[in-house]
Amino acid sequence: MMNRTNMRNGIPLLLLLMMFCMLVPVSSHALILGEPVTSGTPVNFTAMDGHIRTGDGDSIYMWGYSLPGKPMQYPGPTLIVNQGDTVIINLTNRLPVPVSLVFPGQSVTTATVSGTGVAGLLTTEVPPDNGVTTVSYTFTPTEPGTYTYYSGTNPDLQVEMGLVGALIVRPTGFALMNPKQAYLDTPVPPVPGSPITVAAPISAYEREYLFLLTEIDPQLHLKVEQGQAYLVDNTTRRSVSWFINGRNFPDTMAMDNANYLPSQPYSAMPQMHPGERVLMRMIGAGRNLHPFHTHGQNHLVIARDGRLMNSSLNNGNPPNLAVSDFTTTAVPGETVDAIWGPWTGAKLGWDVYGPAAGFPAKDIPPHTCNGLAGPSPGFDPTTHEYCPDHDKPFPVQLPAPSDLTFGPMYSGSPFLGQPDPSLPPPVISVLQNRDGGLAYMWHSHAERELTTNNIFLGGMATMAIVLPYSVLIP
Repeated sequence: MMNRTNMRNGIPLLLLLMMFCMLVPVSSHALILGEPVTSGTPVNFTAMDGHIRTGDGDSIYMWGYSLPGKPMQYPGPTLIVNQGDTVIINLTNRLPVPVSLVFPGQSVTTATVSGTGVAGLLTTEVPPDNGVTTVSYTFTPTEPGTYTYYSGTNPDLQVEMGLVGALIVRPTGFALMNPKQAYLDTPVPPVPGSPITVAAPISAYEREYLFLLTEIDPQLHLKVEQGQAYLVDNTTRRSVSWFINGRNFPDTMAMDNANYLPSQPYSAMPQMHPGERVLMRMIGAGRNLHPFHTHGQNHLVIARDGRLMNSSLNNGNPPNLAVSDFTTTAVPGETVDAIWGPWTGAKLGWDVYGPAAGFPAKDIPPHTCNGLAGPSPGFDPTTHEYCPDHDKPFPVQLPAPSDLTFGPMYSGSPFLGQPDPSLPPPVISVLQNRDGGLAYMWHSHAERELTTNNIFLGGMATMAIVLPYSVLIP
């Protein structure tokens, strides 16, 4: 577990400013950013090379899939498709080696549209002919869920080099769902003591985020860049850089399509309001397994490899074999769906919005908690505050602001939506968590994976932030 010591003199001002800009909630999406696919309309991929930025300031040579008119990206475009639609992906190749696409969990047919495709070990491959040959991969997804795709040609090298991406299959009727569902599981009665008061599917959610987990050995990439791929020895491969959605910490917290990360478009910073359920789509997209850990509360693992965890092996039945855990290991090639939340701060023993007396002894307007009706205490339907803790003071005496060290994720107050008004205005407005969110680190639980090339803190880490219900998350 990471400690919660705040950072001060050890972080340059520029880094603090950058991390704060990442925190401002302007880039979050209720749904995952990706490439929507229209049934029967081809999506055109090109395999090409480029470079990515890593958290230690390096520029790493990569291969990747790109969309028309755009650079290669790492990971490849997230394909968002509908259950039962016809999905067509056309692939051309501008790399010096044959490449291909495989879609685990899907029944794929291939056809050569132009040029001459090559029969490979796993599928039809596109030769290194500078874009002359186009191979088309067609499938119809029959089950919703989280999947992956990657090159089926020499995957031990090509997945390492970046030819990998995510495939999201939406269930039938998704557009009309409120709330959204990851699967078509039937509603179950609410759990006693939960803020969810009506029967709902376990896969229902208000927000979803992708966590595509990978790793690389930069020395291997350097050999490939120098035209020495034939010298690559996978028995000596040693990963030293770990990624979520193609980024190291702190770049994982930057907005989607950040202009300084042109080949790494996907953010990995989850944001949510109290009472909202968060769907975590985890993909073991590299060659190592990664134990992914969520602070704040447990998550409920509901599906693996696009199949709900139930005893009937039916994706329409509730996941009665779901597992509650705080660390889930995504093994290579596996996908995992989990629900985190809803977060309420229940039973912390103090008012998460701040007692009426305010903090520290300032005139913060009092709030109400309207969840006390019925046979047992409950949650406010708007704020999702746990009413038995309403107006309870913080259990310890907090030091004066001058005695604290401030980090960029600390608002100066333990209360949701109530930054410490005693902090100097420049601190609140420039460096701090100005919306008074409560931040939790989500990260790999393998210690070395919290570094980028041995530089701590980096690697496979991000921050999740619970924002006050009044703050807009686009």
